[in-house]
Amino acid sequence: QVQLLESGGGLVQPGGSLTLSCEASGRTFNWHAMGWFRQAPGKKMREFVASITWSSGWDYYSESVDGRFTISRDAAKNTVYLQMNSLKLEDTAVYYCATDPDSRGSGRSAAEYDYWGQGTQVTVSS
Repeated sequence: QVQLLESGGGLVQPGGSLTLSCEASGRTFNWHAMGWFRQAPGKKMREFVASITWSSGWDYYSESVDGRFTISRDAAKNTVYLQMNSLKLEDTAVYYCATDPDSRGSGRSAAEYDYWGQGTQVTVSS
């Protein structure tokens, strides 16, 4: 079993920045990638935000955050980060981190991920 614990969410004004962290514990192993998803208020689906392959550090972003968000990882700490800059009102959501066990999919679908954190709230408001 793998436990994922997100932190770093909060309230920020438009144009501001936040950094989210996600630390993995428990039966940690060399998963293929870790990703960040978000679920906006009133939305049923979790939206792909970014992912990073664990061994090589290749990163991928959704169009809506590309150029504003940066995903990174510290393999020694089993931790993935999401640096969020130039935040917009529409970035308001609960943000989740998750592990992708293999490379068979695109890495952009929530269905490909097996372990999930409990989520951290990010609210962008003036």
